[in-house]
Amino acid sequence: MPELPEVETVRRTLNTLVAGRTIARVQVTLPRIIQRPDDSRHFEAMLVGHTIERVERRGKFLRILLDGLTLVSHLRMEGRYGVYEAGEAVEPHTHVVFAFTDGTELRYKDVRQFGTMHLFLPGEELTAPPLNKLGIEPLSEAFTAEALRALLGRRSSRLKPLLLNQAYVTGLGNIYVDEALFLAGLHPERTADSLRKAEWERLHEAIVATLARAVEAGGSSIKSYVNGQGEMGMFQHSLAVYGRQQQACPSCGESIVKTVVVGRGTHLCLRCQPLKRSRKPSRTASAGGRRSAKKTGSAGE
Repeated sequence: MPELPEVETVRRTLNTLVAGRTIARVQVTLPRIIQRPDDSRHFEAMLVGHTIERVERRGKFLRILLDGLTLVSHLRMEGRYGVYEAGEAVEPHTHVVFAFTDGTELRYKDVRQFGTMHLFLPGEELTAPPLNKLGIEPLSEAFTAEALRALLGRRSSRLKPLLLNQAYVTGLGNIYVDEALFLAGLHPERTADSLRKAEWERLHEAIVATLARAVEAGGSSIKSYVNGQGEMGMFQHSLAVYGRQQQACPSCGESIVKTVVVGRGTHLCLRCQPLKRSRKPSRTASAGGRRSAKKTGSAGE
Protein backbone atom coordinates (compact mmCIF):
# COMPACT_ATOMS: atom_id res chain seq x y z
CA MET A 1 0.00 0.00 0.00
CA PRO A 2 1.41 3.44 -0.84
CA GLU A 3 2.51 5.29 2.28
CA LEU A 4 3.07 9.00 2.85
CA PRO A 5 6.17 9.37 0.61
CA GLU A 6 4.51 7.62 -2.33
CA VAL A 7 1.25 9.58 -2.00
CA GLU A 8 3.20 12.82 -1.63
CA THR A 9 5.12 11.99 -4.81
CA VAL A 10 1.86 11.31 -6.68
CA ARG A 11 0.47 14.59 -5.34
CA ARG A 12 3.44 16.57 -6.61
CA THR A 13 3.33 14.87 -9.99
CA LEU A 14 -0.40 15.41 -10.44
CA ASN A 15 -0.05 19.06 -9.48
CA THR A 16 2.23 19.59 -12.45
CA LEU A 17 0.06 17.51 -14.79
CA VAL A 18 -3.57 18.45 -14.10
CA ALA A 19 -3.74 21.74 -12.18
CA GLY A 20 -5.70 24.26 -14.24
CA ARG A 21 -7.48 21.68 -16.41
CA THR A 22 -11.27 21.68 -16.73
CA ILE A 23 -13.33 18.48 -16.68
CA ALA A 24 -15.51 17.91 -19.74
CA ARG A 25 -16.89 14.52 -18.70
CA VAL A 26 -16.31 11.66 -16.28
CA GLN A 27 -16.75 7.94 -16.83
CA VAL A 28 -16.96 5.45 -13.96
CA THR A 29 -16.89 1.77 -14.89
CA LEU A 30 -16.56 0.36 -11.36
CA PRO A 31 -19.22 2.14 -9.26
CA ARG A 32 -18.13 0.73 -5.89
CA ILE A 33 -14.98 2.87 -5.97
CA ILE A 34 -17.24 5.92 -5.59
CA GLN A 35 -18.13 6.10 -1.90
CA ARG A 36 -19.70 9.56 -1.91
CA PRO A 37 -22.17 10.35 -3.39
CA ASP A 38 -23.95 6.99 -3.36
CA ASP A 39 -24.75 7.15 -7.09
CA SER A 40 -21.71 7.06 -9.38
CA ARG A 41 -23.74 8.77 -12.13
CA HIS A 42 -24.34 11.66 -9.79
CA PHE A 43 -20.58 11.73 -9.14
CA GLU A 44 -19.94 11.95 -12.88
CA ALA A 45 -22.44 14.77 -13.37
CA MET A 46 -21.26 16.82 -10.38
CA LEU A 47 -17.70 17.11 -11.68
CA VAL A 48 -18.48 18.27 -15.21
CA GLY A 49 -17.37 21.87 -15.81
CA HIS A 50 -15.17 22.11 -12.72
CA THR A 51 -11.51 23.06 -12.91
CA ILE A 52 -8.77 21.41 -10.84
CA GLU A 53 -7.00 24.11 -8.83
CA ARG A 54 -4.38 22.04 -7.02
CA VAL A 55 -3.72 18.66 -5.43
CA GLU A 56 -2.99 18.33 -1.70
CA ARG A 57 -2.46 15.41 0.67
CA ARG A 58 -3.79 14.36 4.08
CA GLY A 59 -2.00 11.31 5.42
CA LYS A 60 -2.25 8.66 2.70
CA PHE A 61 -5.17 10.43 1.00
CA LEU A 62 -5.06 12.75 -2.00
CA ARG A 63 -7.21 15.90 -1.83
CA ILE A 64 -7.95 17.12 -5.35
CA LEU A 65 -9.23 20.67 -4.93
CA LEU A 66 -11.52 21.97 -7.65
CA ASP A 67 -13.41 25.24 -7.97
CA GLY A 68 -16.34 24.40 -5.69
CA LEU A 69 -15.65 20.72 -4.93
CA THR A 70 -13.03 18.54 -3.22
CA LEU A 71 -12.30 14.99 -4.35
CA VAL A 72 -10.72 12.74 -1.70
CA SER A 73 -8.96 9.73 -3.20
CA HIS A 74 -7.32 6.76 -1.47
CA LEU A 75 -5.08 4.58 -3.65
CA ARG A 76 -5.22 1.60 -1.25
CA MET A 77 -3.14 -1.36 -2.47
CA GLU A 78 -2.44 -0.66 -6.14
CA GLY A 79 -4.40 2.38 -7.27
CA ARG A 80 -2.56 4.71 -9.64
CA TYR A 81 -3.23 7.80 -11.73
CA GLY A 82 -1.90 8.65 -15.16
CA VAL A 83 -2.45 11.37 -17.76
CA TYR A 84 -3.06 10.32 -21.36
CA GLU A 85 -4.16 11.71 -24.69
CA ALA A 86 -7.83 11.03 -25.33
CA GLY A 87 -7.10 8.73 -28.28
CA GLU A 88 -4.69 6.44 -26.45
CA ALA A 89 -5.81 2.89 -25.73
CA VAL A 90 -7.36 2.42 -22.31
CA GLU A 91 -5.46 -0.13 -20.23
CA PRO A 92 -7.26 -2.97 -18.43
CA HIS A 93 -8.44 -2.22 -14.88
CA THR A 94 -8.98 1.48 -15.66
CA HIS A 95 -12.09 2.28 -13.61
CA VAL A 96 -12.45 6.07 -13.65
CA VAL A 97 -11.63 8.49 -16.48
CA PHE A 98 -11.68 12.28 -16.11
CA ALA A 99 -11.72 13.75 -19.61
CA PHE A 100 -10.50 17.35 -19.86
CA THR A 101 -11.51 20.06 -22.30
CA ASP A 102 -7.98 20.16 -23.75
CA GLY A 103 -8.20 16.61 -25.12
CA THR A 104 -6.26 14.89 -22.32
CA GLU A 105 -7.54 12.45 -19.71
CA LEU A 106 -6.70 11.63 -16.09
CA ARG A 107 -7.24 7.90 -15.69
CA TYR A 108 -7.48 5.92 -12.46
CA LYS A 109 -6.33 2.31 -12.71
CA ASP A 110 -6.70 -0.19 -9.86
CA VAL A 111 -5.96 -3.88 -10.36
CA ARG A 112 -7.01 -4.83 -6.82
CA GLN A 113 -10.10 -2.56 -6.90
CA PHE A 114 -9.71 -1.40 -3.28
CA GLY A 115 -9.33 2.32 -3.97
CA THR A 116 -12.00 4.83 -2.93
CA MET A 117 -13.21 8.29 -3.97
CA HIS A 118 -15.33 10.72 -1.95
CA LEU A 119 -16.71 14.02 -3.28
CA PHE A 120 -17.39 16.95 -0.93
CA LEU A 121 -18.16 20.62 -0.89
CA PRO A 122 -14.97 22.54 0.06
CA GLY A 123 -14.07 22.10 3.73
CA GLU A 124 -16.61 19.37 4.43
CA GLU A 125 -14.01 16.67 3.79
CA LEU A 126 -12.05 17.60 6.91
CA THR A 127 -14.97 16.99 9.27
CA ALA A 128 -16.35 13.78 7.74
CA PRO A 129 -15.06 10.26 7.05
CA PRO A 130 -12.53 9.25 5.90
CA LEU A 131 -10.37 12.25 6.90
CA ASN A 132 -11.96 13.39 10.15
CA LYS A 133 -10.23 10.87 12.42
CA LEU A 134 -6.70 11.15 11.05
CA GLY A 135 -3.90 12.08 13.42
CA ILE A 136 -1.01 14.52 13.22
CA GLU A 137 0.92 14.98 9.97
CA PRO A 138 4.53 13.81 10.53
CA LEU A 139 5.99 16.37 8.11
CA SER A 140 4.10 19.31 9.59
CA GLU A 141 5.43 21.95 11.98
CA ALA A 142 3.03 20.64 14.63
CA PHE A 143 4.84 17.30 14.69
CA THR A 144 7.49 17.74 17.37
CA ALA A 145 9.15 15.33 19.78
CA GLU A 146 7.02 16.82 22.55
CA ALA A 147 3.83 16.32 20.53
CA LEU A 148 4.75 12.71 19.76
CA ARG A 149 5.51 11.99 23.40
CA ALA A 150 2.25 13.63 24.52
CA LEU A 151 0.28 11.47 22.07
CA LEU A 152 1.84 8.13 22.91
CA GLY A 153 4.07 8.42 25.96
CA ARG A 154 1.58 7.20 28.56
CA ARG A 155 0.43 4.20 26.55
CA SER A 156 1.46 0.68 27.45
CA SER A 157 0.97 -0.58 23.89
CA ARG A 158 3.88 -1.57 21.66
CA LEU A 159 5.53 1.06 19.48
CA LYS A 160 4.88 -0.47 16.07
CA PRO A 161 1.07 -0.77 16.28
CA LEU A 162 0.88 2.71 17.80
CA LEU A 163 2.87 4.21 14.93
CA LEU A 164 0.77 2.33 12.37
CA ASN A 165 -2.45 3.69 13.91
CA GLN A 166 -3.54 6.51 11.59
CA ALA A 167 -5.50 8.15 14.41
CA TYR A 168 -2.23 9.11 16.11
CA VAL A 169 0.30 9.79 13.36
CA THR A 170 -1.09 9.70 9.84
CA GLY A 171 0.75 8.52 6.73
CA LEU A 172 3.08 5.96 8.29
CA GLY A 173 2.89 2.37 7.12
CA ASN A 174 4.88 -0.83 7.47
CA ILE A 175 7.95 0.17 5.46
CA TYR A 176 8.66 3.50 7.10
CA VAL A 177 7.81 2.40 10.64
CA ASP A 178 10.41 -0.39 10.37
CA GLU A 179 12.96 2.03 8.91
CA ALA A 180 12.34 4.77 11.48
CA LEU A 181 12.50 2.37 14.44
CA PHE A 182 15.81 1.02 13.16
CA LEU A 183 17.22 4.51 12.73
CA ALA A 184 16.09 5.38 16.27
CA GLY A 185 17.54 2.15 17.70
CA LEU A 186 14.19 1.09 19.15
CA HIS A 187 12.69 -2.39 19.17
CA PRO A 188 9.18 -2.41 17.59
CA GLU A 189 7.81 -4.25 20.64
CA ARG A 190 9.04 -1.73 23.19
CA THR A 191 6.08 -0.26 25.01
CA ALA A 192 5.59 3.46 24.54
CA ASP A 193 5.58 4.14 28.27
CA SER A 194 9.07 2.61 28.60
CA LEU A 195 10.76 5.28 26.46
CA ARG A 196 12.78 8.06 28.02
CA LYS A 197 12.68 11.65 26.78
CA ALA A 198 15.88 11.24 24.76
CA GLU A 199 14.41 8.16 23.04
CA TRP A 200 11.29 10.11 22.04
CA GLU A 201 13.55 12.76 20.54
CA ARG A 202 15.46 10.09 18.60
CA LEU A 203 12.23 8.52 17.35
CA HIS A 204 10.82 11.87 16.22
CA GLU A 205 14.03 12.73 14.41
CA ALA A 206 14.12 9.28 12.78
CA ILE A 207 10.52 9.51 11.52
CA VAL A 208 11.06 12.94 9.98
CA ALA A 209 14.43 12.04 8.45
CA THR A 210 13.18 8.75 7.00
CA LEU A 211 10.09 10.31 5.42
CA ALA A 212 12.01 13.31 4.08
CA ARG A 213 14.61 11.09 2.41
CA ALA A 214 11.91 8.85 0.96
CA VAL A 215 9.97 11.80 -0.47
CA GLU A 216 13.17 13.14 -2.03
CA ALA A 217 13.75 9.74 -3.65
CA GLY A 218 10.19 9.57 -4.99
CA GLY A 219 9.02 6.88 -2.58
CA SER A 220 9.66 3.13 -2.62
CA SER A 221 8.60 0.88 -5.49
CA ILE A 222 8.38 -2.38 -3.56
CA LYS A 223 5.61 -3.86 -5.72
CA SER A 224 3.69 -1.93 -8.35
CA TYR A 225 3.92 1.69 -7.22
CA VAL A 226 4.69 4.35 -9.85
CA ASN A 227 4.03 8.08 -9.81
CA GLY A 228 1.62 9.93 -12.12
CA GLN A 229 4.16 9.79 -14.95
CA GLY A 230 4.71 6.05 -14.67
CA GLU A 231 8.08 6.44 -12.94
CA MET A 232 9.26 4.17 -10.12
CA GLY A 233 10.40 5.46 -6.74
CA MET A 234 14.03 4.86 -5.78
CA PHE A 235 14.03 4.77 -1.98
CA GLN A 236 13.88 0.96 -1.93
CA HIS A 237 17.60 1.05 -2.80
CA SER A 238 18.27 2.89 0.48
CA LEU A 239 16.23 0.71 2.85
CA ALA A 240 18.24 -0.36 5.88
CA VAL A 241 16.07 -3.22 7.21
CA TYR A 242 12.74 -3.55 5.38
CA GLY A 243 12.81 -6.54 3.03
CA ARG A 244 16.44 -7.30 3.94
CA GLN A 245 15.97 -10.32 6.21
CA GLN A 246 19.13 -12.46 6.53
CA GLN A 247 21.25 -9.67 5.05
CA ALA A 248 23.88 -7.80 7.05
CA CYS A 249 22.79 -4.86 9.18
CA PRO A 250 24.34 -1.70 7.70
CA SER A 251 25.35 -0.55 11.18
CA CYS A 252 26.75 -3.61 12.98
CA GLY A 253 26.88 -6.46 10.44
CA GLU A 254 24.45 -8.76 12.29
CA SER A 255 21.79 -10.45 10.20
CA ILE A 256 18.50 -8.60 9.80
CA VAL A 257 15.63 -10.69 11.15
CA LYS A 258 11.99 -10.77 10.13
CA THR A 259 9.27 -11.39 12.67
CA VAL A 260 5.56 -10.60 12.93
CA VAL A 261 4.11 -7.81 15.06
CA VAL A 262 0.31 -7.31 15.08
CA GLY A 263 0.07 -9.41 11.93
CA ARG A 264 2.59 -7.30 10.00
CA GLY A 265 5.94 -8.51 8.71
CA THR A 266 8.53 -6.65 10.78
CA HIS A 267 12.22 -6.22 10.02
CA LEU A 268 14.86 -5.28 12.57
CA CYS A 269 18.40 -5.76 13.89
CA LEU A 270 18.32 -7.35 17.33
CA ARG A 271 21.73 -5.93 18.24
CA CYS A 272 20.94 -2.34 17.23
CA GLN A 273 17.34 -2.52 18.50
CA PRO A 274 17.44 -4.44 21.81
CA LEU A 275 14.15 -5.14 23.52
CA LYS A 276 14.24 -3.27 26.81
CA ARG A 277 11.41 -3.79 29.23
CA SER A 278 9.89 -0.97 31.22
CA ARG A 279 11.67 -0.29 34.50
CA LYS A 280 8.56 1.14 36.08
CA PRO A 281 7.42 -1.00 39.04
CA SER A 282 3.84 -2.17 39.01
CA ARG A 283 1.39 -0.61 41.43
CA THR A 284 1.06 -3.90 43.25
CA ALA A 285 4.80 -4.27 43.62
CA SER A 286 5.17 -0.67 44.77
CA ALA A 287 2.38 -1.00 47.29
CA GLY A 288 3.81 -4.29 48.53
CA GLY A 289 7.22 -2.68 48.94
CA ARG A 290 5.78 0.17 50.98
CA ARG A 291 3.86 -2.23 53.17
CA SER A 292 6.94 -4.37 53.75
CA ALA A 293 9.06 -1.34 54.62
CA LYS A 294 6.44 -0.11 57.09
CA LYS A 295 6.18 -3.53 58.70
CA THR A 296 9.94 -3.84 59.00
CA GLY A 297 10.12 -0.37 60.55
CA SER A 298 7.51 -1.28 63.16
CA ALA A 299 9.32 -4.43 64.09
CA GLY A 300 12.52 -2.50 64.64
CA GLU A 301 11.01 0.10 66.94
